[in-house]
Amino acid sequence: MRRLLLVSLVLVLGACPRANTGMLPGGPAPRAALDGFLNAVRAQDLQAMSNYWGTASGPARDRLDRAELERRELIMQCHLAHDKVRVVDEQPRAGNRRVYSVELSYGAVTRATTITTIQGPSERWYVEDADLTKTQALCEARSGRTSPPSR
Repeated sequence: MRRLLLVSLVLVLGACPRANTGMLPGGPAPRAALDGFLNAVRAQDLQAMSNYWGTASGPARDRLDRAELERRELIMQCHLAHDKVRVVDEQPRAGNRRVYSVELSYGAVTRATTITTIQGPSERWYVEDADLTKTQALCEARSGRTSPPSR
């Protein structure tokens, strides 16, 4: 009888809807989204990156297929590789955006770039864009390659 009651209880509890105990996507503030995203990049954590990368519509993981999402995240991960970060400036922009001037350092290589955050659904913030054209050297340093001398 006890065994039947225990099995019934397990079945009933298993059928109950569960609260989402996972992390809410995005950050509660623009800087929190930036910090969360850059921490995920440094940790090489694609899943965590997908929590913070998105648009005004929400996280990119909700609109891109997994292969495309991971491909883009790996590119960002390489170009934004860092072991030190310094936020130099923050400016508000139209459309609930904030633009950050950021210095990223990987070993002896330091590059400045801009990263834009945007407010999405439920007042959550996402990294919308990062200017990767300025950070190629970080990717090369991480990969152990050297870039040709600039002219």
